[in-house]
Amino acid sequence: MSISEAEAAHRAASDAELIAWVDEQDRLLGGLPRAELRERGLIGRGTFILLFNSLGELCVHRRTLSKALYPGYWDVAAGGMVLAGESYAESAARELQEELGIGGVELREHRRFFFDQADNRLWCAVFSAVSDGPLVLQPEEVLEAHFIAPQQALSEVLDKPYCPDSLQALRHYLAGAVRGA
Repeated sequence: MSISEAEAAHRAASDAELIAWVDEQDRLLGGLPRAELRERGLIGRGTFILLFNSLGELCVHRRTLSKALYPGYWDVAAGGMVLAGESYAESAARELQEELGIGGVELREHRRFFFDQADNRLWCAVFSAVSDGPLVLQPEEVLEAHFIAPQQALSEVLDKPYCPDSLQALRHYLAGAVRGA
């Protein structure tokens, strides 16, 4: 299945964005284009925003086929790469607004962790937000979205492809909730 010209243009622009480049201890080294970070196996910063409704259901969405990583996969978090010169919190607010159209909500940071796969090396910050507002999906990045119980998302990984990095973020969040963190 091919991607549209608009999706291809969005991907090219996305690959050229300057991303916060860090070391294995999350110390800032500078900014590099997203594509270069991936190609060289370097570490960037990423945010994962778990969006819940007032019933405690989690928003899951399916990524477009034009995404460089995990095209067409289900995702349990809005989010993305932290831009050079941007904080984790600024990135989280921007990404939630861009991908799902949710802005002006309280973002709560839960924890940070290192995710290390050959094509995806990230220092990750996990945030959560609650909103019953209407979702406005970014067509270049999100195909569809709906709310389900968090545990349902974890059980669906047996039948559907889910992004491994955001699943790790959800697992960290749920572990913290059990501990009361």
